[in-house]
Order: sequence, then structure tokens, then C-alpha cells
Amino acid sequence: MENEKHIENIFSKKLRAGKRRTYFFDIRKTKSDDFFISITESTRKFTGEGYERHKIFVYKEDFNRFVENLQEVITEIKTKYLPDFDYDAFAKRDEEWEQQNHEDSKNKNDDSISW
Repeated sequence: MENEKHIENIFSKKLRAGKRRTYFFDIRKTKSDDFFISITESTRKFTGEGYERHKIFVYKEDFNRFVENLQEVITEIKTKYLPDFDYDAFAKRDEEWEQQNHEDSKNKNDDSISW
């Protein structure tokens, strides 16, 4: 934990993946001005009390090989093991959920305005 004080978060991207799982992709900067990626999987515990987090760190010298290997594994699954699966169905479902959530939030805010 002592080392954690010298690491600065530069950029973060959040990916909600279902009701219980979220991924965080962070660019981190060390006190020596070096950069690396921190990938965190956060899952809500079944008991509903707190979260479990798992992290991996990818350093600049591994960026190219990491991306290449990840893409190769994903392509292998998509073409060899699950070629008929509709991967875009999840994107469509997430877009619809985000749009509905946005509309519900907007309607809730509109209802709270009193004249």
C-alpha cells in the first residue's frame, strides 16, 4: 500500500458487464513518470455486502504483445468455438439499457420540478 501513494490515475474507462460485474481500464503514472495500464474486474458479492476486486497490470514493454495475444484469443473463440454466436446482441442490449436508464433519469428529474 505504501507504493500506491506514488501512483497517479491519469485516465479511466469503465465498462459495465451485466448486473454484478464492472471492468475498469486505467492509465496510471508512477512518480518516476512511467505509465502502465491497470485493469480491474469488480464484482458485487452474492451476499450484497461489498465487492471483490481483481487487478492485472500491463506495462509499456508488454502493450503490443498483450493486445496481439488478446485479439488472437478472442478471434479463436469467435471463429472456431462460437462462430454462430451473436456478439452484437450484447452491445444492442447495453445500448437499449443505457438509453432506457437515461430516459428514466430524465423523467424522474422532470417529475421533481415543482412550479
